Amino acid sequence: MLATVSTLLGANRVRLQCLDGVVRMGRIPGSKKKRMWVRQGDVVIATPWSFQDEKADVIWKYTRPQVDWLQRKGFLKF
Repeated sequence: MLATVSTLLGANRVRLQCLDGVVRMGRIPGSKKKRMWVRQGDVVIATPWSFQDEKADVIWKYTRPQVDWLQRKGFLKF
């Protein structure tokens, strides 16, 4: 699911505004922590947890050209 990082919470946690309208707390897993620097306003892919829908894992961060392409193709409605 596509989401935008709205707030950095610290300790590898972010507040995500998802495309389905739900605000979730996102967690950056340890395997991605050093490789993926997330800032406020970045577009990411988040996978909601199966047992807590208000939480999600951040698994991918889009670059600026990728975000432009997603907007041109109509995938983003931000």
